[in-house]
Amino acid sequence: MPEQIVLLDMTTAERADHLRALLPLGFVLTHGTAAGDEHMKTIIAEADYAITGQVGVSGDVLRAAKKLRLVHKWGVGVDNIDLATARALGIQVARTTGSNAVPVAEFTLGLMLSALRFIGYGHAELKQGRWRTGQLPGATFTLSGKTVGLVGFGAIGQTVATLLKGFGCTVLYSKRHPLTAGEEAALGASHAALPDLLARSDVISLHCPLTPETAGLIDAAAFEQMKRTAVLINVARGGVVNEADLIAALAAKRIAGAALDVFSIEPLPADSPLLGLDNLVVTPHLAAIAADNFVPTVKRMFDNILCVSRGEPIAERDRVA
Repeated sequence: MPEQIVLLDMTTAERADHLRALLPLGFVLTHGTAAGDEHMKTIIAEADYAITGQVGVSGDVLRAAKKLRLVHKWGVGVDNIDLATARALGIQVARTTGSNAVPVAEFTLGLMLSALRFIGYGHAELKQGRWRTGQLPGATFTLSGKTVGLVGFGAIGQTVATLLKGFGCTVLYSKRHPLTAGEEAALGASHAALPDLLARSDVISLHCPLTPETAGLIDAAAFEQMKRTAVLINVARGGVVNEADLIAALAAKRIAGAALDVFSIEPLPADSPLLGLDNLVVTPHLAAIAADNFVPTVKRMFDNILCVSRGEPIAERDRVA
């Protein structure tokens, strides 16, 4: 009897077919067709393996599964999975560590340029028939030669540092355990304590996981430490930034601008005050999505599922719990 994989996120029939084309022999795949825990409880009930991209997997959803062996994150961050309940139920958790480093890093540079040059603002205004040359919300700046501070320096942060070499940037990074001098030299980056990084950087880009230690890390006190010409980029998790404090800082021009791909509540509510700020670029959690990264990431997830199916351990780099 085939083993069942369920993608908990809603998806299109076309994308589901692309996934099925990569399935190993002996597996079938279903996917979400509605939002919410009640639907996920129904579709996970008979699944052997579950994949989640952006939807949260609560303890209630996990407890509804009768034979689930593995929850696999399509990506890196597992803060939306109830890990404690998974452990209690004996359900393994895995992710594709580093698989989205290049797509997210490239997207990060796109957001930097958009925030520094008001590309998003100019696009939105021209779409409405308004030619805003000379009427931008603030001064524009080049990225070349600037100091960029990376908060978190894993695979994504290090790839961003590599890409920034072409812009001649000074790159600072904050990380609990600094790299060796040789590793820093290869990446062209220098370790800095967070307060120093915030004070010196023209661009602050977030690449840390959401944990109890990083929740609300960028708050009013952090904005007070930043340059008034600084821009903030968040492609990590919405909860790393105190959004109320960010709104206040942008409205008061305490910092020059920001660009966000992630939010505390997703999808972002249509009445969010973030959408009324002209010095803020917003995108709907797109950073990791790249067609040319689809096949290698999916194959890696399916390889991890095959390991569990055969009773073999998942590779250390991808095993979470």
